[in-house]
Amino acid sequence: MFKFPIIELVDRYCIARVKYAKLGTNAAELEFYQEQINLLDTTAIAQELELLTAFHSDIWDVENEFKDMTVDGKYTLEEIGRRAIYVRDRGVERARLKNLMAQQLDDPVREHKRYGS
Repeated sequence: MFKFPIIELVDRYCIARVKYAKLGTNAAELEFYQEQINLLDTTAIAQELELLTAFHSDIWDVENEFKDMTVDGKYTLEEIGRRAIYVRDRGVERARLKNLMAQQLDDPVREHKRYGS
């Protein structure tokens, strides 16, 4: 059994959930993280898990738009830059949620961001 810091485990688990919902191609990956999540008392972090999953779903959609924007060339570099900054700034919320779950589950590892609001 691998031991991940809570901040990494919950992040990878939520990403795997989004990937499975969007593509359905990563059942083994999702199961791998689900087994580890099941070892935790997730009642304390259930709301944060849903919020982090929604966060990753939003970022997935924004990044998919990036692919379309750059391929079609229909958006200005300013618009693409604005969206890149949006994704970066949302990372502060991601770190906050991950750190909150680590705190609630008494895991000492925290993520620190140096940018954003």
